[in-house]
Amino acid sequence: MARRYLRRSVELTIDRQYGSLHPVHVFRYEANYGYVPGTTALDGDGLDGYYLGQPEPLATASGVCVAVIHRTGDDDDKLIVIPTGTDVPGDDDIATAVEFQEIPGRYTIIRG
Repeated sequence: MARRYLRRSVELTIDRQYGSLHPVHVFRYEANYGYVPGTTALDGDGLDGYYLGQPEPLATASGVCVAVIHRTGDDDDKLIVIPTGTDVPGDDDIATAVEFQEIPGRYTIIRG
């Protein structure tokens, strides 16, 4: 499901703002994190996405999906969305940006 968003404009509702604490696990969000309204991913929740490149708390965000984090252990893919017109981050930059939540070696980065 997530791959069809590659290279497309995406709107995210941010429910985990930059700098906020996860309500159960003990980590701080180092990126805005949310979901695409009106979607249902394979895990039953909305399709999730990281919004990179704007290190300030946001309620909503729009941009272009430049990659997908495909977790190898579950069906909970994550979009990588950046502001339109900004430089596309490399895989190493994406991995660094999401390492607060994603475990190295347990996902692949998919590009369109």
